[in-house]
Amino acid sequence: MANMDVDTVLAGIGPRLKAVRGERGTTLTALAADTGISVSTLSRLESGKRKATLELLLPIARAHGCDLDELVGLSNAPDPRVHLEPRKVDGRTFWPLTAAPGQPRAYKILFPPVDTGDPDPRSHEGHEWIYILSGRLRLILGQHDITLKAGEVAEFDTRVPHWLGNPGPHPCEALALFGKQGERAHVRARST
Repeated sequence: MANMDVDTVLAGIGPRLKAVRGERGTTLTALAADTGISVSTLSRLESGKRKATLELLLPIARAHGCDLDELVGLSNAPDPRVHLEPRKVDGRTFWPLTAAPGQPRAYKILFPPVDTGDPDPRSHEGHEWIYILSGRLRLILGQHDITLKAGEVAEFDTRVPHWLGNPGPHPCEALALFGKQGERAHVRARST
């Protein structure tokens, strides 16, 4: 609120209350019944003829099922888009898809076709989940040698020696979740 003019915010509360009520399709009479505030008081609040107080705003916010900040127009959510630069590692391009610190981390990865003749499996702490968007990806994991295709998913403990490479002939795009401490991806889906 430091950047906002307090008088502007206060002057906008009445119209904002009316707009929120209108968005929810609630009448003054229904809102009065839900809040215990008289219709005339609600009407004067919306027209700016009555000063808004917490005692009046809190029951209105509760009745509308919203935060007080949203009700008075102070919610100023930051831009949720992730604007991180891609980076190249061993010929692969990684686009970070998570900006917040912590684990697990999400990436879109472009695997160019490579000569997969002599893979060198390695291990490290963590857990990985990978979904193939397009192309093919060879996964060597312990004694398994698998070629994943578009729409397939693999999930594995990265302490098991593993290697990933694109057998070609086209680039492979994948989404990956990686947790350094071995966090597993828990995918939940509701049945419809």
